[in-house]
Formats: sequence, C-alpha cells, structure tokens
Amino acid sequence: MFTGIVQALGTVRSFGRQSAGARLVLDAPEVERPIADGASIAVNGVCLTATRSDPREITFDVVHETLARSTLGALQPGDRVNLERSVRVDERLEGHIVQGHADGTAVVTGVRQSGGEQVWAFRVERHLGPYLIPKGSIAVDGVSLTIAEVKDDTFSIALIPATLERTTLGKKRAGDRVNIETDIVARTIVETLRRMAGDGQAQPGGLTVAMLKEQGWSP
Repeated sequence: MFTGIVQALGTVRSFGRQSAGARLVLDAPEVERPIADGASIAVNGVCLTATRSDPREITFDVVHETLARSTLGALQPGDRVNLERSVRVDERLEGHIVQGHADGTAVVTGVRQSGGEQVWAFRVERHLGPYLIPKGSIAVDGVSLTIAEVKDDTFSIALIPATLERTTLGKKRAGDRVNIETDIVARTIVETLRRMAGDGQAQPGGLTVAMLKEQGWSP
C-alpha cells in the first residue's frame, strides 16, 4: 500500500507496446535504492511491479487492464511522473491509505487562484460520483488530497504551492486527464449500503442522501 505522498519525480525514458501490454522504462535516480525485482512502486498513483532496476533506471511491465483503467497508456518519452515506493510497517501514514488501484480517470475542468492556493476542479467518470465525499480523501495521480466540494460527478480541491512544485500536478492544464483512486473507506461504506438496499445485489446509482440519512448519517 501507499499513502499518496510523492517521494520523487521520474521521467519516461521509453514506453513500448507489446503483446502482454507495455514495457515502461523510467529515468528515476532520486527513488531510494536498492529496488528489489518485484518491488511495488506507484507511478502516477498506479501500483506497478519493478522488473529491473539500476542506479538510474526502473523498468516495469504494464498489463492491458492497467492501461485501460488509467492514463499510463498515453505516456510518452519525456513525460514526468509521480513516484512513491510502498510503505513499510514502521513508517508514519502521512497521507491516507492508497492501494495503487486506479478506479478510473478524471478531467481537469478549471483552475482558479484563491489567496495563496489554487482551487482545481475535476470531472470524474460517472460511476465514481457516489464515492466523492466532501472533506474526504482522494488520490489524484497518486497525490493524497482532501476534497473541498462535490457536485454530482465533479469535485474541487485546493493545492498549495509546495504540492504544485513537488508533483506533476503543477504542469496540468484544463482538459488534461489524471488517474483517480477514491478513498477505500468511502468505497466500502457506499458498496455496503448499496448491497443492504438491494437485498445483497449492488445497485449502481441507487445510493441517495435520503438513504444515507435513514441509515443514521448526518452531514
């Protein structure tokens, strides 16, 4: 697992399609070594397995499912990516629990300045809307962030200058796509209530604010 605290930035050295998916090679000398073959590293929030590494490069094999669910399939040589090694059991959890399993993607819809921070708006794939919780956690391209506001399938977050400087988010523009992983706690609660409401069967889109209030939730 990860915590959504970006430890280093890497640069795509090569990205080649192959029958099993794709092979991704990153120039990432700032990632802590040694890196054992089979180690888990989050690349833009997506958990990948390192197949080979040296003091400068890390190689990953990316399967078709990962390419379909994330933005990794659009990577090109020279692109920068957020990197985080998996956490050890003796480390502090500075962000929130991030599995490295992208739920889908979102599109940047706007950026506005608000005092010393920027407020960014995103539109997610519709099936992710029920998991967006105001003041809840979300991972955007692997960065642990707090949701400020939610409206249907859109949400906004506030980014401080340090986050914009230390991650790839500062280079994003309106229309760009990012990987999204919703909070595992929120997903668990929503899916549990869906099954309760549907007699054991998940009912997409069946969760409402009224239903949550009936179960004891108060905003």
